[in-house]
Amino acid sequence: MTLPTTPRGWANRLSQIVRIIHETHGIDRFPIDVKSIALEYSKSVFPDEPITAVDGNAFDKFEGALIPCPKGSGEWGIFYNSSITSPGRINFTLGHELGHYLLHRHLSGDPIYCAKRDMWKWDSEYGKMEAEANQFASYLLMPLDDFREQTNGLSTVTVAFFDKLRIRYEVSLTAAILKWLEFTSKRAMIVVSRDGFIDWSWSSKPLIGSGVFFRARQQVTPLPDASLAAGKASALQPEQGVMLNSGIWAKDEDVFESVIFSEYHEMAVSLLVYPDSPPGRAQDLPSEYRDEDPFDTFDQFQRN
Repeated sequence: MTLPTTPRGWANRLSQIVRIIHETHGIDRFPIDVKSIALEYSKSVFPDEPITAVDGNAFDKFEGALIPCPKGSGEWGIFYNSSITSPGRINFTLGHELGHYLLHRHLSGDPIYCAKRDMWKWDSEYGKMEAEANQFASYLLMPLDDFREQTNGLSTVTVAFFDKLRIRYEVSLTAAILKWLEFTSKRAMIVVSRDGFIDWSWSSKPLIGSGVFFRARQQVTPLPDASLAAGKASALQPEQGVMLNSGIWAKDEDVFESVIFSEYHEMAVSLLVYPDSPPGRAQDLPSEYRDEDPFDTFDQFQRN
């Protein structure tokens, strides 16, 4: 049997197995049980070096880890920070570490410890191994076939809708939105803000191609005064969104904004949807004009 060699290849292989098993037994396909997959699949396909432990551990500086058995038995263990309370964060961490097991365990044979920042970075420029592990987790937990089915035909895209997907896939809100931004044809952006300032943002390809971006990491960028995220615009249900006039989020475009606030961390996650056709002529911008790489802020509003 020829085994996959890429993150998406591995994720697709496991997704096909999960789908067949669940259809055969008539049970729900989602959320993906990463722990069971790691234990059963590794034992079946790699009997000489299986994963034999998936547990929480009292890590201080690490979110998760892939560790070989110190006795030299060939066995491996996946561990996550036991202080994590969010099921979505735990699930993504387990998927991330399973990705390391499938893709990287033979590179050195040493333990792989992953800090919070490693879970945030989805850009290969940060680190090829971490980017690959995150890509694997994304496609394993949110397979593209089902994700497209869940998002096709949306007339109005809001944060509230992605909260439903967060529950379906047992991931974070930001992970679900970022997945959609990967392939959508809409001009859209996620903006995470704190204390009245933009912390980071991430745009769909059509939006960045039309020249709309924020350099929040290069310069201090306050939220627009009249935005929902700033708390100045009125909306009975901010998570369902409201259309804001031009001059607020964009100089010459109306923008539909929906937002979810975190009462514990004074953070806001906004989804901005711009008109399908940009004003003037679109231009292709290099990737460095994106803000920071996406990370799982809504569930873990802490920064290194």
